Amino acid sequence: MITLNDQNFSTEIKQAVGLAVVDFWAPWCGPCQLLGPLIESIAGEFEGKAKFGKFNVDEGLNIPTEFSIQSIPTVLFFKNGELKQSLIGLRPKEEYLNLLNSLL
Repeated sequence: MITLNDQNFSTEIKQAVGLAVVDFWAPWCGPCQLLGPLIESIAGEFEGKAKFGKFNVDEGLNIPTEFSIQSIPTVLFFKNGELKQSLIGLRPKEEYLNLLNSLL
C-alpha cells in the first residue's frame, strides 16, 4: 500500500501502467477506518495485478480537488493512468472485487 500525496500522485498513479486503486480517507472518518482493513485485504488478494494507495485528504488539497472528492471514503479506480470508476462510501467487499475483476 503506497502512501499518496499531491507530490507523488502523478508518478505513482497517473503515469502507472495497469490497474491502480486509490482510497481517499481521513483519520477522523469512521467509515474510512472500517474501509482501510478491507482495502488492505483486497490489495493482498490483487498483489502483482494492481497497485493500491491511500490518500489522506487532510494532507493534500490539489488531488482531491482535481477529482472532485467531496465525500470520504471514496475509492478511485485507474487503468493506465486514466480514471475508470469510483465508489463513494463504505461498500461490501464484493463490489470492490467485482469492479477490479471487470477492469483487469
